[in-house]
Amino acid sequence: MLGVLLTKDTGKILGPIVKLLGYIMEGIFFVLDKIGIPNIGLAIILFTIVMYLLMMPLTIKQQKFSKLSAKMNPELQAIQAKYKNKKDNDSMMAMNMETKAVYAKYGVSPTGSCVQLLIQMPILLALYRVIYNMPAYVGKIKEAFFPLVDNLIAQAGSSEFLQTFSQAGMYARQFTNESFTGGVTSYIQNTFIDVLNKASSAEWLSIIDKFPSLSGDVDHTLGLLNQYNNFLGLNIANSPSFTVKEAISNGSYLMVVAALAIPVLSAVTQWINVKLMPQQNTQDNKNANDQQAAMMQSMKTMNMMMPIMSAIFCYTLPAGMGLYWVAGAVVRSIQQIVINKHIDKLDLDELIKNNEEKAKKKMEKAGARAEQMAAYANMNTKNVNNIPKKQSTPSMTQEEKEAAIKKSTEYYNKNAKPGSMMSKANMVKQYNEKNNKQ
Repeated sequence: MLGVLLTKDTGKILGPIVKLLGYIMEGIFFVLDKIGIPNIGLAIILFTIVMYLLMMPLTIKQQKFSKLSAKMNPELQAIQAKYKNKKDNDSMMAMNMETKAVYAKYGVSPTGSCVQLLIQMPILLALYRVIYNMPAYVGKIKEAFFPLVDNLIAQAGSSEFLQTFSQAGMYARQFTNESFTGGVTSYIQNTFIDVLNKASSAEWLSIIDKFPSLSGDVDHTLGLLNQYNNFLGLNIANSPSFTVKEAISNGSYLMVVAALAIPVLSAVTQWINVKLMPQQNTQDNKNANDQQAAMMQSMKTMNMMMPIMSAIFCYTLPAGMGLYWVAGAVVRSIQQIVINKHIDKLDLDELIKNNEEKAKKKMEKAGARAEQMAAYANMNTKNVNNIPKKQSTPSMTQEEKEAAIKKSTEYYNKNAKPGSMMSKANMVKQYNEKNNKQ
């Protein structure tokens, strides 16, 4: 096994998703390169727009669930209040049945929102993997590291030198992996690219100080990477915190403002995003129990903390990740406005009425099926051949017996599908009844 920190994600769950998203990112960058603007920042923005458009159906379902949940919560709370102090088995079963009926009435699943979040979570994690490690998935960016990487590998002590870089600790396992120590060329190249991709400007310059013969290769690679990473004058490969320190030391206060713009924009767009999300009406939830009140308070606190946390993360992570957060929040906000308008146009009463009819049909169908299965179980066809041939009920006349058999046969034949177990059971029953009659 090559290890968990390879250039490309090799996880069994996220690996295939990351690979697919990597193809999308490479396609976007390929198009930008062909039209003469090979820019990672622009590629991230377009990539974010594409991904959120693809997830639009899930987002609509989730928001519809939230809207319907706000409308049905009073009914759920009334059921909970009804059975509040009743802990016996019959009461608990009745409460569960009434709760299921409410969910069926509104056409939603108790786990509906969770399932949608579970589907989206691996996609969002995979997005981070692609953006955080662009050279692994975009061939054009990876090519920028050559011939530097090959020439650096040939230098004595280069491996030990790279391990002194600030981000090299993330890839410590790769330097000790048997593929690295065994001289697998592609593995060594990937490891060097991983570290160089996270290197700061000062660390790039230290390569020239350590290996002067590689100055031309370093300038070539840095020239391409600066072209790819330059977004409105900001190097998105560096974190805003690093850019601020570097700008202050150089006396370039305009760069300080530019570097702080991304975490500030991230906080503002996240705050707008939270405000646009469907909010629970406190008036509708005045009867909520202690557990629900605690959950609502936790959600409110988390919504307040999200903008602050996003600003902190975007300040310390590479600016490219912050750009993704900002772009994602802007896209989500636009989506939310469109979705809110779409949902507000929905006739929820009509939707609920349709869901009630669907639920009623399902219950009727389930009831008929249960009746058939109960009848089938009562037949006990396994022991049908053990019935005595001349067995009869003393209190019944022959005419009454024949009428009962005919009625029973008509019932089972009417409800049994041709070729089904019920149909075969009917045949067995009719055969034995005929023998008993003889």
